[in-house]
Amino acid sequence: MPRLKCIVAYDGTRYAGYQVQPNGNTVQEELEKALAKMHKGEKVKITASGRTDSGVHAKGQVIHFDTNLTIPPSNWKRALDSMLPPDIHIADAEEAADDFHARYDATGKEYRYFVWNSREPDIFRRHFSCHVKIPLNLEAMKKACRIIEGEHDFTSFCSSRTDVKGSKVRTIHQAFIEKDGAELTFIFKGSGFLYNMVRILVGTILEVGRGEREPEDLKAMIEALDREAAGKTAPPHGLFLWKVDY
Repeated sequence: MPRLKCIVAYDGTRYAGYQVQPNGNTVQEELEKALAKMHKGEKVKITASGRTDSGVHAKGQVIHFDTNLTIPPSNWKRALDSMLPPDIHIADAEEAADDFHARYDATGKEYRYFVWNSREPDIFRRHFSCHVKIPLNLEAMKKACRIIEGEHDFTSFCSSRTDVKGSKVRTIHQAFIEKDGAELTFIFKGSGFLYNMVRILVGTILEVGRGEREPEDLKAMIEALDREAAGKTAPPHGLFLWKVDY
């Protein structure tokens, strides 16, 4: 039975996250409904590279599933896309190796977080960026980004609601900020990320940008291994799962 690998983009605004929940519509649920229609009501198991929270978006979520349909891989993108709501899009589809696993084969991920730094809001970005009214110190925030690069125990930057029982050591290969007018893009590339890790990092770095903390404070936060030592969790709507590496 062929295994398909798909890259999925979605606007997470109206979803209660990626993963199926008891209450609230989810991206996974919409994908499963679409596949069930194509398979004449038969349930198809989907595996994703990871889950995203309510309100979080994706440009490059990766899923895999097995199918008994004889649709050529080149036609899967259009066929599945036609069954989905307009805020979920199949960006690519291809046949994968029988043992390919969207989650366990991932070697790294890239997340991006968008901030609109202006006194005036941009109402057309309100679902896709966090609005910060006061001017931010970009150079101080860049220094904070350099401190978190490398291998660290990120316990302080992980939600207490995590289901990770083992090591919280992760490697951030790159952390940097790009500025385009009033828009700031926080870019994180790493081996893997803990629950809410990117949003807590962004929330903390924004506190540096507002002058509430010094960049060097992040060293002590990392060493503390205590969620209370770090800053607030940034809102979900500025966050995108940008890319998954294999």
